[in-house]
Amino acid sequence: MKPYSTPQSILAAGLLAFAVSSCAPTVMTYRLEPASGDIATIDGRSVTKAEQNGVGVVASFEREDSEFVTLDVEVKNRTDHSIDINPADFHFAALGAAQDTLTNSANPNLVIAGSAADPAYEAARMTVKRKQEEKRLKRAKVFNTLLMVAAVASDVSSSSRSRSYREYANKRVAHSLAYEGIAIKRAVDYSTFANRMQRYDYEEYRWRELALKANTLAPGESVRGFVYLPKVANASYLAITYTLPEQATVPLLFKQERVQQKQARQRRH
Repeated sequence: MKPYSTPQSILAAGLLAFAVSSCAPTVMTYRLEPASGDIATIDGRSVTKAEQNGVGVVASFEREDSEFVTLDVEVKNRTDHSIDINPADFHFAALGAAQDTLTNSANPNLVIAGSAADPAYEAARMTVKRKQEEKRLKRAKVFNTLLMVAAVASDVSSSSRSRSYREYANKRVAHSLAYEGIAIKRAVDYSTFANRMQRYDYEEYRWRELALKANTLAPGESVRGFVYLPKVANASYLAITYTLPEQATVPLLFKQERVQQKQARQRRH
């Protein structure tokens, strides 16, 4: 019997290869350490603080979270007036090993810099993301139905035209693989949908409950939360500034490393 392959068998093999490759024992993760300000070790964690014109910032590295590196930040108002706090006022520039400014490889005139994620904007995107995922699943359902109809029609037609038992048996095996491939695809579609929706639930919780919120601080008050900075893979340092226009610019410098460690389920808070 000659070896044969079908789109379904190729799909099944590809899924198996993906499952095997996704079980890699180690992953590359990001780790940041304070490199400026008054640095102290609190509960085993390096914490830095800096202040300008009565605006104080205390920060430490919390964890890597999806496409972000996360800082645990507390902003203190030591002035005699109220100040407006906004996490989007945290800005960063990517630096090299010599603390030189990194530029975009595609455009050397463009430095690699940006702002922290805006929790209000990111939380509002969750509704859009969920709707897009629901539409994707509906399209997958329609496509899977078309595949099944085509497979059944081919099965009925080929079985009635088989001229020998060997030919009949070969076609039965081929169509069995086709049905199995469709079943695998359907399972993958639903699993992907469930995983993404679960991820969106976490992201919504992250933006609404964990992230530093925009608010107004009265004199003597402070506020604490997570600030999410986009990852910059090739940066050795992140020069971070918290800026209140015409009031203060508080600088923070963090050294960044990418380390290899055993893969583990990411802990969520």
